[in-house]
Amino acid sequence: MQKDKKLVIYDIIFVIFSLYLALLLSLNFSISQEYMKFFQLSIIPVIIIVLIFNKLFNLYNSIWKYASVEELLSIIYSLSLSNIVFILYSYLITYRLFENRYYRFPFTAHIIFWILSVVSLGGTRFILRIIENQEGYKYSKGKCKNLLIIGAGDAAALLIKEIKKSNNLNYNIIGLIDDDKSKKGKLISGVKVLGGRERIIEICNQKHIEEIILAIPSADVKIKRAIINTCKNTKCKLKTLPGIYEIIDGKVNISKLRDVNIEDLLGREEVKLNNENINKYIKDKVILVTGGGGSIGSELCRQISKFNPKKLLILDIYENNVYDVQMELNHDYYYLKKEIIIASIRDKEKMEEIFEKYTPDVVFHAAAHKHVPLMEENPSEAVKNNIIGTYYILKCCDKYSVKKFVQISTDKAVNPTNIMGATKRFCEIMVQAFDKISNTEYVAVRFGNVLGSNGSVIPLFKKQISHGGPVTVTHPEINRFFMTIPEAAQLVIQAGAIAKGGEIFVLDMGEPVKIVDLARDLIKLSGFKPDEDIKIKYTGLRPGEKLYEEPLMDEVALTSTEHDKIFVERPNKYDINFVESSIEEFKKVAYMDKDNIFKLVQKKVPTYKKKSCN
Repeated sequence: MQKDKKLVIYDIIFVIFSLYLALLLSLNFSISQEYMKFFQLSIIPVIIIVLIFNKLFNLYNSIWKYASVEELLSIIYSLSLSNIVFILYSYLITYRLFENRYYRFPFTAHIIFWILSVVSLGGTRFILRIIENQEGYKYSKGKCKNLLIIGAGDAAALLIKEIKKSNNLNYNIIGLIDDDKSKKGKLISGVKVLGGRERIIEICNQKHIEEIILAIPSADVKIKRAIINTCKNTKCKLKTLPGIYEIIDGKVNISKLRDVNIEDLLGREEVKLNNENINKYIKDKVILVTGGGGSIGSELCRQISKFNPKKLLILDIYENNVYDVQMELNHDYYYLKKEIIIASIRDKEKMEEIFEKYTPDVVFHAAAHKHVPLMEENPSEAVKNNIIGTYYILKCCDKYSVKKFVQISTDKAVNPTNIMGATKRFCEIMVQAFDKISNTEYVAVRFGNVLGSNGSVIPLFKKQISHGGPVTVTHPEINRFFMTIPEAAQLVIQAGAIAKGGEIFVLDMGEPVKIVDLARDLIKLSGFKPDEDIKIKYTGLRPGEKLYEEPLMDEVALTSTEHDKIFVERPNKYDINFVESSIEEFKKVAYMDKDNIFKLVQKKVPTYKKKSCN
């Protein structure tokens, strides 16, 4: 408020000064007594007119520390209209002065007054901006992090502007890195382009860089991965702008910056979907997602929402996670009709009630117990939830004429060595058996580990690093196939569009990655040195854990599909009678000890070979 009053006083002073100087210049520095009298009578009306228009254009409400072209235009508009009104005032209202003569300002005086007032009033405000920014810089000086920005394009320019105008971002921008040789030595908002990516390590060492920001949202995945691989050897904290879609509106908000993570380092290509095929079976349909609050289930809900289903049913036993999904969808897809259902897939009567009430067209079945060591300790729960719960869903799909059922499976179902993988393999058997006798199209989609999902190693590693280590890895040679959560969900939906019934789809997981390499990379991305700042500790394989995962059944060949990342295998069809009799036996697991449960599952899943820890 104090600053607003000062601006009003400054404006009054500069309006008087500009009007007097305009009159002086238009009359060749010779102002007669009559014109001076007219000037004195005009001061108050001019001041009132200018202040009114300045108020209308919010020139006393703006925060001039952040002034830009928009504020300058507001000043021009205000003073232009003020001058027009003053000209009308000057020519319509005359003053009878000495010897019955009428005086008005020369027209040139109005033009000069407009120029002088724009320069003086605008200049005052931009001087205030410079002063406040300098004060902010002095306040933060001495506790700034030395920052290097990768990229010297539009994103970098917007990012520099955002950093410079904020007092809360304590960065000292050392320079920019860009492979475009024509930009070397040039300045962007006062920040110099120091060279190409080959200089990253050298500059970080010489200039004591503490943080690196990747401002290359439209760069190719391979280029990003190569740059990140270089940066991770600098001991600098790495941040990035996620993607070009974040700055389409021409804004780079600092809140959009995030830490560079393992997903960026693995650099998997973006999934290209056949939206037309997906639309055919999702748009205007009732879609049920079981396990809708989990990592994969919630992402399925997000992806499905983009295709405008008639209604989305989100089923989960755990209300906290599904509540978060509900709030997110309420915000992002406010127009979407949805129902949140808190229920267990093990509750046969409840499942019947849900299917009868909503009659879903498509079911994505993501509900399952997935944690390998925990299920080894609780095999009866794995059987009751993964096998019997899935059986109830399969039965309901058949009874209530669901058009398509998609089972979320896992690479751990391939030649399983643990109870979790074995139960998921039996689910695949049930899917193919039901497809044989039902009008519903039953399919399963099999993929490996998902980065960042609940129970995955990445959140555990991050927590261990934040505590100073050690980072625990079970074995130096253990490896896994990985993909991102959005990629997995998108490919599951795409596989559903391709499905005709009875298939087990296998997603292209790329090359396997050593877990210890993930751990080392994550430590480096956090700005530490593996084995020095953060130790890596080997704890030994856990019960049921494989050293290497297998992506498909050994005895069955894969066939390509219309999508280059989705393959299909067609093992022998299974008999529904085998499934029904097996379910009756599985229902008795609550009364069995662990060993007998393992033996029963092994009897029903011949490829299951129980493995104990070493």
